[in-house]
Amino acid sequence: MNATKRTYLLFGLLGLVWGPNFIYMKWALGLIAPSQIVFLRVLFGFVPLAFFAWRRHVIKRDQVRYLPQFTGMAVIATAFYYFAIVKGTALLPSGVAGVLGGSIPSFTAISSIIFLRTEKPNTVMAAGVVLGFAGITLISRPWDGADSPINISGVGWMLSASMALGSSHVYARRFLSPYNLPSLALATWQMGIALVILSALTPFAGLSALLHDWRAALGVVMGLGVLGTGTAFVIYYFLLQELGAVAASGSTYITPTVALLIGTVAGEKVGLTEFGAIALILLSIATLQLGRHRSATG
Repeated sequence: MNATKRTYLLFGLLGLVWGPNFIYMKWALGLIAPSQIVFLRVLFGFVPLAFFAWRRHVIKRDQVRYLPQFTGMAVIATAFYYFAIVKGTALLPSGVAGVLGGSIPSFTAISSIIFLRTEKPNTVMAAGVVLGFAGITLISRPWDGADSPINISGVGWMLSASMALGSSHVYARRFLSPYNLPSLALATWQMGIALVILSALTPFAGLSALLHDWRAALGVVMGLGVLGTGTAFVIYYFLLQELGAVAASGSTYITPTVALLIGTVAGEKVGLTEFGAIALILLSIATLQLGRHRSATG
């Protein structure tokens, strides 16, 4: 297999690895607390990251000087982000949670426009943001009121997660990008510090209950942790190097689609509203990428 085919195979694999994360969380939520799921996800996600970083020799002693900046990313883009996703998934069908997770590019665009002077907004980007929020509104169905099958608090948690991750990109560009550190080093420090924070905050009582269900345990450890976090980070940063940021971010097309399809197979009720919402969110991602390309070249 040549290098190009291998690269695009990994591109598809990344979306497939991220997509099932929501059903893994669903399996575990009946056994352990959301904070415990987050702790295990980060713990088993950190292992392959640390190994890969060690093999690449990207962790240096002088990087300790950036500990405050790494800590900011660990709190925003790992500890809180993962916790908000689990809380949202606990209250929503996994497919709906996955679709809402696809709204991250909209919040990234808004944060970039507000806080980064280098980001030049245009009408195409504005249209992308509008399409994204139209998709969010459609799947949330606020017009149903108390009769809505969609839990509004769950939607709020998922949007908080998307907002946190979208803001973290701006944070990284302002406070970490000037140092030109390897992306793999940033991810490893971020995940490692988050693990320390979560170790201090997570209640461990009852954690062994996960062992009562081998499917849930395997889903959290291997699916959510090793594959969906650690390995996914490694693949993503490889794609950043090979394809560039815009192309690598295209994996976000695959993730919500896979999450919705898995939810359907798992017996969750999925209708035209959900598929309409995912179409709007995917169109939003494509429109935002086009708008950014025009902004960069114009």
